[in-house]
Amino acid sequence: MSIFLKCVNGDPVHRPPIWFMRQAGRYLSEYRSTRKRAGSFLDLCYNSELATEVTLQPIDRFGFDAAILFADILLILDALGVKVQFIEGHGPLLDPVKNKKDIQRISDLGQIHEKLFPVYETVKKLKKHLPKDVPLIGFAGAPWTLATYLINGKGEQGSLTAKKFLIENNEEFEEIINLLTDATIEYLIMQIRSGADVIKIFDSWAGALNADMVLRYSLKPIKKIVSEIKKKHPNIPFIVFPRSVNTIYSNFSNEECFDVLAVDQFLDRKWIAENIQPKKIIQGNLDPLFLTQKEDTLIQELKKVTEDFKTYPYVFNLGHGITPDAKVENVELVVNFIKTIKF
Repeated sequence: MSIFLKCVNGDPVHRPPIWFMRQAGRYLSEYRSTRKRAGSFLDLCYNSELATEVTLQPIDRFGFDAAILFADILLILDALGVKVQFIEGHGPLLDPVKNKKDIQRISDLGQIHEKLFPVYETVKKLKKHLPKDVPLIGFAGAPWTLATYLINGKGEQGSLTAKKFLIENNEEFEEIINLLTDATIEYLIMQIRSGADVIKIFDSWAGALNADMVLRYSLKPIKKIVSEIKKKHPNIPFIVFPRSVNTIYSNFSNEECFDVLAVDQFLDRKWIAENIQPKKIIQGNLDPLFLTQKEDTLIQELKKVTEDFKTYPYVFNLGHGITPDAKVENVELVVNFIKTIKF
């Protein structure tokens, strides 16, 4: 078994396994070249040959311990019939869903697999091309994060539009969350059947919710997704990332069905080590900003992270996705640094 799978399954490992969120991305010249060949970002996501190519690029270049499927969390909304566009310099733009009529228009779960078929093909191709000791992580966005894009029509700092909708149109909001929960279960089961070894759920906008809302609209639907899938695939490990939920991370760490809890860079590491690590394998939490800094600054921060987390096995990663301005030589430095650590 690979070092990554051993760690996420709770088995002893001799060092932290390492991979990065968005490890296939714009900081790599080879990615930019493939992206240009593909045309649009969505074209790249739906082209199984090119999506396989970019997923493999950081594995070939740096020797990460796991690969993550190249796709996007918004593909599932696209598959549900929502118009999704990625505008250069502006990010994703969607036709927002605002009422019951809009919800009914996207409620047909039967249509999603035809649209998402290229994603499943990418998973199958990756399982043929990845080194035997490099498992594949499949993923999806959490229902709340998907709902923010669906209601806002775009990414919005604080997700105020979606929060107002949650409060003022709660019946419709509950319907949206239930729909997205069911669709995500369907989507992830197909990724697993296609060959994904591990699943990660990204709740990137969870930090926009009030504490009680986090429990109801982030934790609850994620728990349902994981629990339902584990009834059919009990041995698939799940990584859950409720970004920026502060001390509510403790509630997530109490859920037995979550195998790994990904932690962001804003949490105090000593608090994590005392309150989360004894209960749950963690993943994180280097600030991606340090990948843009001088070598000695980066090494100093790496030493802090690894010292704070050394008591228990953990997965080394970033507190959020790698940024386009990350230095390639710094990524290589981090991978080599982590691979010299011994527990």
